[in-house]
Amino acid sequence: MKEIVTLYRPVNAKELELIKQSEWKAFPPRLPDQPIFYPVSNFEYAKQITVEWNIPAYGNGYVTEFDVDKNFLSQYRQENVGADLHNEYWIPAEELPAFNAHIVGQIRVVYEQHA
Repeated sequence: MKEIVTLYRPVNAKELELIKQSEWKAFPPRLPDQPIFYPVSNFEYAKQITVEWNIPAYGNGYVTEFDVDKNFLSQYRQENVGADLHNEYWIPAEELPAFNAHIVGQIRVVYEQHA
């Protein structure tokens, strides 16, 4: 049995619709000005991004939760970008298809908020 790591990703409604179109199995490609896909390691940090960035910018925000094959994820370092809870993985945009292929099960919405 594969060992998994549970990660979180804050998204807006447009991104969520693309995830839904993938049958809840993949995150959409990054935009040209987004060289990194950065899932975060805990719900609290994902919620903070949703409340502080996505709600003001888009009027909506969702936190997704998903499981990734731990062995695959081990090739990426966990980066701390602030306080103790601000841990994320930096996945180069061109590696996102391989990352998506190692999601175990489906992407789940665990929080949502609207302005």
